[in-house]
Amino acid sequence: MADSNGTVLVTGGTGFLGGWCVASLLERGYEVRTTVRDLAREQAVRDSVKAAGVDPNTRLKVLAADLMSDAGWPDAVAGCRYVMHVASPFPPVQPKDPDELIVPARDGALRVLGAALEAGVERVAMTSSIAAVRRSHPSSEAEPYTETDWTDGNDSSRTPYVRSKTLAERAAWEHVRSIGAEDRLAVINPGAIIGPALNKDHSYSLQAIQRLLDGMPAAPRLGFTFVDVRDVADLHLRALTDPAGGGERFIATDRFLWFADVAAVLRERLGDAAKRVPTRVAPDLLIRAMALFDSSVRPIVSDLGKRSWFSSEKARRQLGWTTRPVEDSITDCARSLI
Repeated sequence: MADSNGTVLVTGGTGFLGGWCVASLLERGYEVRTTVRDLAREQAVRDSVKAAGVDPNTRLKVLAADLMSDAGWPDAVAGCRYVMHVASPFPPVQPKDPDELIVPARDGALRVLGAALEAGVERVAMTSSIAAVRRSHPSSEAEPYTETDWTDGNDSSRTPYVRSKTLAERAAWEHVRSIGAEDRLAVINPGAIIGPALNKDHSYSLQAIQRLLDGMPAAPRLGFTFVDVRDVADLHLRALTDPAGGGERFIATDRFLWFADVAAVLRERLGDAAKRVPTRVAPDLLIRAMALFDSSVRPIVSDLGKRSWFSSEKARRQLGWTTRPVEDSITDCARSLI
């Protein structure tokens, strides 16, 4: 196919969202480059794209570059029309030292953004998170969080992950404003991303669905504002190519569901394959007790029974973004994990 739409660099092509971004760009006729820390992972990237139903053939090039080093980035962005900066660390357990997450997220974003703008890239779409969209007073159905709300990245009571997403996004906006290039950045702030897994490298949101399928005794009183990975990839492309995307943040969320709601969808849609999915809800006290012995449970304790509201109206209104029903996303996600 001719190089009709130009070349797009996607950072983090080995990840869940990155893999779907690569696949959706190839499907729409773009030449795609993606970066991996180690070229030994090239075949894994190609296999993920194939799992998304797209033939990567010669229009996908895989290059080596690390967010913590300048090497490789000028070559990666040279001649690109657009960049999607999707790569960012998300560890299964929060580090004791917040800088272990904050520094690579912030410095990596500035490294990619700086190289892209210097190379004349038209626009960079960066993946942030709804973790960066909070304020001191709670949200409600009548007053949901919007793109004008910002988490305090210096609030040490927040988890290192939340702080890393907030400080990286802040640094990116400060950088483009300082050089008068604000319209060459767009930021996407997704909720909990689910949908069909492309490989065995599962994100936190996918692990949550996997745990329900594997059969926990009872579902904790936790909830997430879900969104489908294919819809998030689509919003990245809209933010890159639509004139209305420049210089804007866009919340990418669909619906909030409690774990118990997700469990009910799994049982209804999957029948026998969901026979181990819990039917009971765990008392908060039990989860708090577990957290004393299990460090992976600790970060969720403060979220028990809590719900936040986010509005994705701006992306829908300004960019014509649409989302598939969350029940379909949960079902597709579970089928890919079984």
